[in-house]
Amino acid sequence: MSTKPRAGDGPDVSGDEDGTQDPVAEAVPSHGQHGYSAHRDDYLARLRRIEGQVRGLQRMVDEDKYCIDILTQVSAATRALQSVAIGLLEDHLGHCVADAVATGGPVADEKLREASAAIARLVRS
Repeated sequence: MSTKPRAGDGPDVSGDEDGTQDPVAEAVPSHGQHGYSAHRDDYLARLRRIEGQVRGLQRMVDEDKYCIDILTQVSAATRALQSVAIGLLEDHLGHCVADAVATGGPVADEKLREASAAIARLVRS
């Protein structure tokens, strides 16, 4: 997990190494609501189900279940996580990126770069 601040996380109070502030971070409003906020409870419920699936996988390994049965469950858990990721991405594009693009400037450019990088990570996984 990266600790690097992202656009949208609020202003960078530490500044850059040369003591200047990041203009993108300064321009990003900190409105405290993310694109997924409207669906937060749904995402939490889905993630709890996935957590249960993963605990089930641990139990299957602990009980020396058949390899193919475990792999089938790994595949199901992976698909469930991918589904959550796609939903979060759609919410991010529809809220965070759309708002930034409407505002324009360096914030929009950064949000588009972040979204492109996130899509690339999802495609590789």
